[in-house]
Amino acid sequence: MIVEVKNLVAGYGQRVLIRNLSFSVPAPAFVAIIGHNGAGKTTLFKAFQQKVPYQGNVMVQGQNIKAITKPAAEGIVTYLPQKNTVTFPIKVHDLVVMGLFRKKRFFENYGAEDYKLAASIVEQLQLSHLLENDFTTLSGGEQQLVWLAQLMLQDANVCMLDEPTQQLDVYYKNQVFQLLQGWVQLQGKTVLCITHDLHNLLSVQGYLLNLSKPAPSLEPITPETVQQNQEFLEAGRQPVL
Repeated sequence: MIVEVKNLVAGYGQRVLIRNLSFSVPAPAFVAIIGHNGAGKTTLFKAFQQKVPYQGNVMVQGQNIKAITKPAAEGIVTYLPQKNTVTFPIKVHDLVVMGLFRKKRFFENYGAEDYKLAASIVEQLQLSHLLENDFTTLSGGEQQLVWLAQLMLQDANVCMLDEPTQQLDVYYKNQVFQLLQGWVQLQGKTVLCITHDLHNLLSVQGYLLNLSKPAPSLEPITPETVQQNQEFLEAGRQPVL
């Protein structure tokens, strides 16, 4: 199994957001994590990062995540948060190349080959014309693609993204989802993606995991399952705690 969650119980103090969650991803796949606010979507990701207390088991490639000291540094799991901000001037190529941090010794500089690799990743996203630009001057969609380029450079086996298309226009939403699909199909990555953009999933192959349902399980993404889950969420049902 690439990812396996068994009897996961997680939350904050007396507030349990996830109770007895179990699911398995047997092969590289795209998994859309959906649900009402408060259903535990971000909490699930925090369990993978050891940032929230939990009971049960979280396994990645047969290893208990608790036994992995630094999942990101070891190239096993990487994470793109919902909001990732930069408040100081930095060129796009300098931000992207930082994705190679785990391959560098402390204080080791990035070299010409590192920048060449970063540029090749940016080229895949059709952003080469922005390499020398100040990241803070880019549009929201362009910035998000730059963060995704950095994530690609980390080259982890499991990629977790928290609402990567939030506040993006239709063009960039489609571009991001097609990029994530390519990670799975061409690079063999497993992508866990929190999203509210269910209608944009119709062109994606993979699974839905609706944490608002009483017994969440992986459902293949089809027009029927997307419609059913959209109606379920719009009905206003609250998470079962």
